[in-house]
Amino acid sequence: QGECSQKCYYIFVIETICVAWFSLEFCLRFIQARSKCQFFKGPLNIIDFLAISPYYVSLIFSEDDSNEEDDRPSSNTYLEKVGLVLRVLRALRILYVMRLARHSLGLQTLGLTVRRCTREFGLLLLFLCVAVTLFSPLVYLAENESGKVLEFTSIPASYWWAIISMTTVGYGDMVPRSVPGQMVALSSILSGILIMSFPATSIFHTFSHSYSELRKEHERLQSRLNRVKNANHSGESDTFNETDSLILEDQASPIKYI
Repeated sequence: QGECSQKCYYIFVIETICVAWFSLEFCLRFIQARSKCQFFKGPLNIIDFLAISPYYVSLIFSEDDSNEEDDRPSSNTYLEKVGLVLRVLRALRILYVMRLARHSLGLQTLGLTVRRCTREFGLLLLFLCVAVTLFSPLVYLAENESGKVLEFTSIPASYWWAIISMTTVGYGDMVPRSVPGQMVALSSILSGILIMSFPATSIFHTFSHSYSELRKEHERLQSRLNRVKNANHSGESDTFNETDSLILEDQASPIKYI
């Protein structure tokens, strides 16, 4: 326990330093923002807040947890609920990774593509649901009619097999043994490949267009920033207009699509 406690202490210190840095950055961006309400409507700002807040909430709950344990030793139900809340909040710390989207052109492109291709992804899920609903009963009936070892115990259990087969994952935990079952499996795999390839072309074109658009936007903002810096150094204050004054705010999140 001593070694584990020492490691946990070091991890806590590192996390405290990181959260303090992120909190300072978040507060500075909030102070700099022209519209406070619009600031909290930004998706990336919401992610930042959700990633930072669990640390402070965990500290508060941990303090309350220790006090309750001293005052009411028999309150096991309350302590279990507090522990569950803490575990959920600690899991939210994985949102730290999403902060990379603010500085990564690739992640911004991915987010913009997902937002623009919601119709294509919806159609893909619809096709998969229809195909899974079709092939699950077929493989269940084919395997039950064969009289061999039953791995497909029910139609709902066969849904798992249909999903991993049509997405070409194939874990191998459920395998059809009969010839009719194998024919159904072959049909489901081929259908899955076709279904997955239908929206792929449209999504690829959207991704390529979004990447080009974001790259041009980054270059445009960088050129504007350089122009403002040169104007400030040369004393040409008349070129620093209201539009250019927004560069510092836009630089943190130059694209407002995600």
